[in-house]
Amino acid sequence: MDHKVVIGYAPTRRRIFSVEDALKYKKIIRDKLSELEIEFVDIEDINEEGLLRCAEDVEPVIEKFRAAKVDALFIPHCNFGSEHSCGKVARALNVPVLLWGPRDEAPLEDGSRLRDTQCGLFATGKVLRRMQVPFTYIPNCNVDDPQFEEGVRNFVAAANVVKEFRRARILQIATRPTDFWTMICNEGELLEKFGIQLFPITMVEFTERVKELAASKNEEVDKTVSLIHEKMKVCIPEEDVRKVAALKTAMKLFAVENGCNAIAIQCWDALQQALHMMPCCANALLTEEGIPVACETDIHGAVTSIMTMAAGMGKTPSFFVDWSVRHPSNPNGELLQHCGPWPLSLAKSTPVLGRPFAFPEHCPGSVSAEIKGGPISLFRFDGDNGEYGMLMGNAKGIEGPYTNGTYLWVEVPNWPKVESMIVKGPYVHHAVGIHGNLLPVMLEALTYIKGVRPDFYDEEQERKTRNFYFE
Repeated sequence: MDHKVVIGYAPTRRRIFSVEDALKYKKIIRDKLSELEIEFVDIEDINEEGLLRCAEDVEPVIEKFRAAKVDALFIPHCNFGSEHSCGKVARALNVPVLLWGPRDEAPLEDGSRLRDTQCGLFATGKVLRRMQVPFTYIPNCNVDDPQFEEGVRNFVAAANVVKEFRRARILQIATRPTDFWTMICNEGELLEKFGIQLFPITMVEFTERVKELAASKNEEVDKTVSLIHEKMKVCIPEEDVRKVAALKTAMKLFAVENGCNAIAIQCWDALQQALHMMPCCANALLTEEGIPVACETDIHGAVTSIMTMAAGMGKTPSFFVDWSVRHPSNPNGELLQHCGPWPLSLAKSTPVLGRPFAFPEHCPGSVSAEIKGGPISLFRFDGDNGEYGMLMGNAKGIEGPYTNGTYLWVEVPNWPKVESMIVKGPYVHHAVGIHGNLLPVMLEALTYIKGVRPDFYDEEQERKTRNFYFE
């Protein structure tokens, strides 16, 4: 993922209010976006003012933004604005929409007003609702208020989630493990409801390519071998290190060649029969590079990874987890763990490349490391019986006993409730974690993804998230 989000910048005004002040605020807002390093396309060439003013401006603005392939639309009201024009542009583009306007000044001494921006926001909000256009709203504030910057950044990240979700194409390496009925998914329904595509390949196709790469001179494989020795304590034979590097390279090549932005792999046990290897380290390295990998052919987990990594905007990688066992002494503590697919940069100390405890010695490739704690966001996109939700909540890292694989002990506000939500569904024991509080981003993204309900596991976290723009 490149986390590049292009905004269509369409400042608007109504003719009866001050043109000079509308132009002034158009520039002030534009300069602020540039200061925040937001990439945008303006409408300066649409008319002499560079403002969305009336019906005549609508089609040219739509055509320009479509040609630029904008990922989202920002309609700042520089005065009252043209609500019907805003609604037409927003409906035609079908991208996330940000509605906002700067606070109005006091009336002039003669009682006249220059902009009436807030009143125009009321009007445009009504029109967007009438036209069934979902939108994001930042409360009326000054452009230099922290609320504006926080709102814009949250919106851009949410638009990134929507962009990546809508183009989701998952490389599926082999079928799910036979006994893992929890990993059953409805491929047709994912395509019909959300446009999510799967690109399946067989384990034979995959392992043959791994063998070819491991046996030949390949620059990407060589670089990966060097990286492994630089970043890890290696406890497996050198020939197996090269196999790990070849696994990672093969997965990346298949994903890039077929336009996939995530991978779901049958990490056991067909791979062990064919190559006597575990893919955990390869998964970790790929996720670090921005191609998230879900274990056990977890398609819904791969979708969750796409959304979570997009929400993070590349600032920190996501990690694919099992909710595993309860903390031995903390009633709200839980072990997040997996055999080793978590990005190496998250480790507290040098990760170890070795073998998983649950598999025989001839199957190396796992990673062992406790990762850094702090605030964590946890997500799970899932569904059954035609209904889909996003389980979401915050946790914090805590101390806990050593265990194998990549792991982190966390505390949530009410573990029995989380446990019950997973058991009763539609969720399973897999989730995706990421450092920081990304609940506001994910909640805003779900505004634009029909058919996926937000499902918070803590009421206070939900209250704070829903009031992100207002507290």
